[in-house]
Amino acid sequence: MEKRVIQVDERVPILIGLPLSLQHLCAMFGATILVPFLFKVDPTTCIFLNGIGTLLYIFLTKGKVPAYLGSSFAVISPVMVVLSTSTYASAQSGFIVFGLIYCLLALIIKYVGTDWIDIVFPPAAMGAIIAIIGLELAPTAAGMAGLTGDVINYHSVAISMFTLSITILGTVAFKGFLSIIPILFGVICGYIAALFTGMVDLTGVINAPWFQVPKFYAPVFDLSAILIIIPAVLVTLAEHIGHLIVTGNIVGKDLVKDPGLPRSLLGDGLATTLSGFFGGTPNTTYGENIGVLALTKVYSVWVIGGAAVLAICLSFIGKLSELIRSIPVPVMGGVCLLLFGVIAVSGIRLFVDRQVDFTKSSNMVMTATIMIIGLSGAKLTFGTVTIQGMVLATIVAVIMSLTFRLFHILEAK
Repeated sequence: MEKRVIQVDERVPILIGLPLSLQHLCAMFGATILVPFLFKVDPTTCIFLNGIGTLLYIFLTKGKVPAYLGSSFAVISPVMVVLSTSTYASAQSGFIVFGLIYCLLALIIKYVGTDWIDIVFPPAAMGAIIAIIGLELAPTAAGMAGLTGDVINYHSVAISMFTLSITILGTVAFKGFLSIIPILFGVICGYIAALFTGMVDLTGVINAPWFQVPKFYAPVFDLSAILIIIPAVLVTLAEHIGHLIVTGNIVGKDLVKDPGLPRSLLGDGLATTLSGFFGGTPNTTYGENIGVLALTKVYSVWVIGGAAVLAICLSFIGKLSELIRSIPVPVMGGVCLLLFGVIAVSGIRLFVDRQVDFTKSSNMVMTATIMIIGLSGAKLTFGTVTIQGMVLATIVAVIMSLTFRLFHILEAK
């Protein structure tokens, strides 16, 4: 018998809605805690602020978009650059401006539409940029997994490879509920293996209180950090629009028109600005939760809101915070090897989905140049500001896209 569809505005009984909300919480949990884990900040801070941000997003989109906001992967690389010379507080100023730019874009798009996006970011450029996000982070994942360095710690390698294997197995073989939480399942299994091999110190967990107030971090204005982080807006903008269209296709509504892309961007932007002020990371609508919608055919925004409330409640559990902190780096490294690879493949998939014709020299040259610039280690320094990796590749993409567009206009005349 075909599954009953539960529509966006439909409420469900609490006893049914609670496990459905828990599914969404589990789907976003693994990836959401990974970002603050890499930045060495309290993951429960991000869990709390993502929950608040999701509720704010639902309110601003008039309860018409069943989307969960989680930590964005697009900022990992530029923030790592910032943290190499500065502090997380400096990065927060970049997050605040990041969110404010989203709000500005929401206002602009309300009046000018979305046609300009394909001009600035044609598929040949966007696919390359997305691929770079994952590929640029590959050395970080390999280092966390214990696979690089002059001396190899085979204990760390064994744990990271075990975690990776379980996560891969779950991704391709699990069915039903487990199929939406392979990342979380992999982390749990890796943690247990690390615990039995003496890699985990539970002292902090044992001594932690059951109840805590989430830890908040004050931002410090840093122009250099802002300039390094804000180009990632261009990447997440395209990601946001894509997620909104996909979600609309799943629920059978044109969400770009109603409640509208500007409202969706405003909700995301204000949530990100709020996160920046209190120590969270930039938000993005999560593909993992879109997958849950498609799998369960439960589109109720009330279920998404329930997941946000559960996340907020979890952030007040002190032992949970310490439990996440006690996860060994090799465990997260094993998961990152897969996650960062999936991000790279997503860029390649965009080439296929948008049918990019690489027999056209403009597409081939654009993609090739962007990839090489992004992955070669090339960088430009202006005073205290260094631009490299995905950020530099994004700027090159914009320049090339606009230049090729100008050539096309001139040829047409």
